[in-house]
Amino acid sequence: MRREILVAVRMTLVTLVLTGLVYPLVLTGVAQVLLPARANGSLVADVDGRVVGSELIAQGFATPGYFQPRPSAAGNGYDPTSSSGSNFGPTSAKLRDRIKADLDRLHKENPDAPGAVPAELVTASGSGLDPHLSPEAARWQVPRVAKARGRGAVDVQAIVDRFTEGRALGFLGEPTVNVLRLNLALDRQFGRARKESP
Repeated sequence: MRREILVAVRMTLVTLVLTGLVYPLVLTGVAQVLLPARANGSLVADVDGRVVGSELIAQGFATPGYFQPRPSAAGNGYDPTSSSGSNFGPTSAKLRDRIKADLDRLHKENPDAPGAVPAELVTASGSGLDPHLSPEAARWQVPRVAKARGRGAVDVQAIVDRFTEGRALGFLGEPTVNVLRLNLALDRQFGRARKESP
């Protein structure tokens, strides 16, 4: 019996060292060599070189001169420590009320937007932190952003087009626009947006 316990203890220690120490260190080292930006959080810097976020995590933008991401149900909104969906079902009164409030706000903030509000601008993603929009949802916001920045819609749309990412490997998923990168590109092109529209 004593012999079996010693074998079990040794096996536990070896497994612990291999899977809890060696394996993570090797993977971290490989990631740092092959994909250092991704391994360090895909951090994004603003026009002054300050890190302002990660291209993998959405953040809210309330200023009219910036594109807005999908709503977030993570914590108090866009909280990376509380990633989750709202878990409200289609019959939820809370979900219905929130969507109605978002629709009213979006119509008020985007009076010149073409057509109906894209569904993704009123529905949170499963994580509550999806940093991407469809090109259509970004295009819908172009008139507001252009007006707030005193620019032509064509100029702003050109930046949206430039930052539209195609399908992965040419056939997986749908085209997307990373909202943080798009907003930083606007700042680089036109300067920072003011809090209020002109």
